[in-house]
Amino acid sequence: MKNIWGILFIAIVMVSCKEDQAAMENETKEEIAKIEAIEKPAVIKYGFNLDEFTVQQDTVRRGDSFGELMLDNKVEYPKIAKISKEFKDTFDVRRIRVGKPYTILKSKDTTETAQVFIYENDLINYTVVDLRDSVLAYTDKKEFKYVEREVSGVIETSLSEAILDQGIDYAVTHDLANVYAWTIDFTMLQKQDKFKVIYKEKYINDSIYAGAEPIEAAYFEHNGKPIYAFAYENDSLKSIVDYFDEGANNLRRTFLRMPVEYGRLSSRYNLKRRIRYYGNRIRAHRGTDYAAPIGTPIMATADGTVTESTRRGGNGKYVKIRHNGTYSTQYLHMKKQKVKRGEFVRQGDVIGWIGMTGNTGGPHVCYRFWRNGRQVDPLKEELPKAEPLAETLQPKYFDYIDPIKDQLDCMLYPEKPLAEDGDLLTLNQ
Repeated sequence: MKNIWGILFIAIVMVSCKEDQAAMENETKEEIAKIEAIEKPAVIKYGFNLDEFTVQQDTVRRGDSFGELMLDNKVEYPKIAKISKEFKDTFDVRRIRVGKPYTILKSKDTTETAQVFIYENDLINYTVVDLRDSVLAYTDKKEFKYVEREVSGVIETSLSEAILDQGIDYAVTHDLANVYAWTIDFTMLQKQDKFKVIYKEKYINDSIYAGAEPIEAAYFEHNGKPIYAFAYENDSLKSIVDYFDEGANNLRRTFLRMPVEYGRLSSRYNLKRRIRYYGNRIRAHRGTDYAAPIGTPIMATADGTVTESTRRGGNGKYVKIRHNGTYSTQYLHMKKQKVKRGEFVRQGDVIGWIGMTGNTGGPHVCYRFWRNGRQVDPLKEELPKAEPLAETLQPKYFDYIDPIKDQLDCMLYPEKPLAEDGDLLTLNQ
């Protein structure tokens, strides 16, 4: 009998121990779960805790529309209509582009109704359409940081190649060409021309490249002549930034050399030109033609007010700009205009695109130039320079550029074999 009671006692103890052990294991698991919950950070993106939603990420596909995307995700039509009508300045639903990423945050219940729609305008900027309660739309941007970059090079074949070989964004080539557009003819670059550039790059999460900022300072040695360029705000009220040299002279000129970047001069101003379109008859050509592919942007060559933006006869679609009491310019044969009569445009603003409207045998812009009401050849005009930096601003300017000029002077060129001098180069080959 004593043996039986002993066996029962041992069994009870063993069961009790197992229960205690199981309870301890459960408590341990609960503690671990609590710790993990505390240690696991919430996933915050676009200002929302994504853990609170069912997240759908995709890109806009051909045929997609905002309305259809929302209806597919159980958003009521009145809300869609309200976004379309009341928030078109913030989010124009007609302008969502194929390939752009978007995120839909859905409710976590069985309906999975869209609560928030986020459209990425670019790598940094995005638009939020909040569909909860009263509808709301606003823009915001991701956090990013700037990283200063120094680039230098010796031209052997082209400016583009000298920059792209170093893994630099093509936008830097474009910006450098714009900085020196009035002082250097980039169709006549020489081997051994040199350049140095200081600018900033933008990065998201320290690793995702998000584009280059405008050039802050540059040095270009063309045909042995050094030309410095420093970005400086010369009008704080209008936030106008221009580029000045080490003597505070403005590198900009009143007029650009031509209204298209890298366009080919296909026909000059010629009062006795034979025109094939008119049966090879002599007919005065009072314009300067620049050939470029259809759709190439056409730029205003100087600040001014648009006096005409219309279509007429052989001119096709065109824009005319009055720059001041002396000068006016006109841009013919556009595919489409971007500006309207009465608009003020700045030098370099896109006013339309290359086309073939009107009387033309190929895609080009016919650039016409008036001085005191008479059409003249812009390539033979002695055009005025832009005003230098105001004397009152110069002391502060010189203090500002001093350390930057030292930084440029201390930059080294990449080591490359020297090429023979004398060969002419182009900006792009």
